[in-house]
Amino acid sequence: QVQLVESGGGLVQPGGSLGLSCAASMRIFGANLMGWYRQAPGKQRELVATIHNDGSRNYGGSVRGRFSISRDNVKDNVSLQMTSLKPEDTAVYYCYLRKLLTKEDYWGRGTQVTVSS
Repeated sequence: QVQLVESGGGLVQPGGSLGLSCAASMRIFGANLMGWYRQAPGKQRELVATIHNDGSRNYGGSVRGRFSISRDNVKDNVSLQMTSLKPEDTAVYYCYLRKLLTKEDYWGRGTQVTVSS
């Protein structure tokens, strides 16, 4: 059973930058997506960004152009660099893994990101 462990997050002022990282507890074989979703209080969980192990990326509309996702296929980790942060980016950010062949989904426990002055 793969476990995803997030790091990063915290409090940042509007316009600031922050980075998140997520590491898988074991090697991931086969086609897969890693990435991030987020959930703000009272709202549904939404896509932030995903990246395939072939390098192709997908971003949620509200973060495109401000956030950047990358991954290390050797270490099986994924990172999210967030810039020009806005108060509406405040949410719990969850690391995500989908194994495309088996359609198994895995989630991290989440890390809080708060954008406030």
